[in-house]
Amino acid sequence: MARFVVTVRFPASFTEDFIALIPQHRALINRLIEENVVEAYAISASRTRGWITMNGLNADVIRAVVEQFPLFRFFEQVEVDELFVFDSTASRFPRISLN
Repeated sequence: MARFVVTVRFPASFTEDFIALIPQHRALINRLIEENVVEAYAISASRTRGWITMNGLNADVIRAVVEQFPLFRFFEQVEVDELFVFDSTASRFPRISLN
């Protein structure tokens, strides 16, 4: 299984329809995290861009999952890039404490 980073662009301002879908969107993201489809989910402080690290067979599979996001219709841009290297503290063994 390959790992991808999805970059999304949000609209400059959020409508009531957008805001109403946030809880449903977050519930899906949380479920995908539990299923190990989504590894990381981040939104910029300006709330204009987001990055989602995802696991899947190929870019088409990843894009199909992203298209199921409740907020997908509001995304102004979606980029899917396969990663060659993805390293993080979360993927390493916990630090040993001698206490």
